[in-house]
Amino acid sequence: MEPGEGPGALGLHGDEEIIEVVELGPPGPDDLAEEMEDVDFEDEGAEEPDAEAWESEDDEGVEDGMEAQDDSEVTFSLHSASVFCVSLDPKTNTLAVTGGEDDKAFVWRVSDGELLFECSGHKDSVTCAGFSHDSVFVATGDMSGLIKVWRVDAKEEVWSFEVGDLEWMEWHPQAHVLLAGTADGNTWMWKIPSGDCKTFQGPACPATCGRILPDGKRAVVGYEDGTMRIWDLKQGTSLHVLKGQDGHQDPLTCVASNQDGSLIMTGSVDCHAKLVNSATGKVVCVFKMESVTPKAPIGEGEEAESNSVESLGFCNVMPLAAVGYLDGTLAIYDLSTQSLRHKCQHESGIVQLLWEESSAVVYTCSLDGAVRLWDARSGKMISEYRGHSAEILDFAVNKDASIVVTTSGDHQAKVFCVQRPDR
Repeated sequence: MEPGEGPGALGLHGDEEIIEVVELGPPGPDDLAEEMEDVDFEDEGAEEPDAEAWESEDDEGVEDGMEAQDDSEVTFSLHSASVFCVSLDPKTNTLAVTGGEDDKAFVWRVSDGELLFECSGHKDSVTCAGFSHDSVFVATGDMSGLIKVWRVDAKEEVWSFEVGDLEWMEWHPQAHVLLAGTADGNTWMWKIPSGDCKTFQGPACPATCGRILPDGKRAVVGYEDGTMRIWDLKQGTSLHVLKGQDGHQDPLTCVASNQDGSLIMTGSVDCHAKLVNSATGKVVCVFKMESVTPKAPIGEGEEAESNSVESLGFCNVMPLAAVGYLDGTLAIYDLSTQSLRHKCQHESGIVQLLWEESSAVVYTCSLDGAVRLWDARSGKMISEYRGHSAEILDFAVNKDASIVVTTSGDHQAKVFCVQRPDR
């Protein structure tokens, strides 16, 4: 670790002060849901935009070149353009919601690809979609900032709101509360379906990524200027700000927390991943990817291959963290020794990674259209699944790690069964 990059004095905006976080015992979901009821939201009128009808485009031909191998069990093909996002319903894991470049979002059954309902009325690419913690609601958000919430059993829209250009969106882990970050630097929080609203003002640059911490009382938000803030959701105040030497030097791309929320990890275009103590706001350590030597001299008009942290996450059963890079490197770091444990190389960039809930197995999806399972203890690949003819853009794993649902630039979503013989 280089001087100045370890835990140190925290740079603060203006006259902010660090508020000490008092650790309380873990509250139950009911306490948290009740506590979110007490949050003072400002009343902001949310206008219902008119739903516009549109003509569906015909399926265009997908890219050739990738092999025709298809390991999937189910293919969902109602989208007519790239499919950007997917989430599984947390309660039963039987439903998926997907959103795409065709301005459409669909809720469908994972077992057979049967459409349940369309989340209609979006006028821009649907880039965010997810179910509430109890699977009662599903939210869909498009790039222009139109967010809609649907009641799943009634298949009907119950709320909508328009913000600035949408960067990310996430449900609260224990309450019907939705959080979203926008390009103007704001983070929005709404009670659903009442629509009571609260905003957290960041720096005047996009809030590029965010995550509600497991205690349900705080959220960590990363910004384009390299800063990170930990917000108190109830008070609406900033508990900690990481900036300057302690922050990143380039935009943040992703944030994650460990199971109890004591540690946060941030990833950035600067290729660094920072481990942060969420109670103190101090940087515990910085994981840097040493630059790979260029494969060939750069010709005229060619750009140097860029690299960045694209995804990261903590293992629940061992003190390990995984970081996925745009150059195709999957790095497994040992948190107890703060050292690199394994480097698993992919042919092309990693888009996203996810850990299994109850084992040291990490899943990656990449620009070559494959899903891979890695044993983080040995650094060896367990298996690989193919079926898309273009890059995979997002994926989700169900609770018992028996299925993976992927979305791709080939206009399709696919369901893969990944039951492993060693289970």
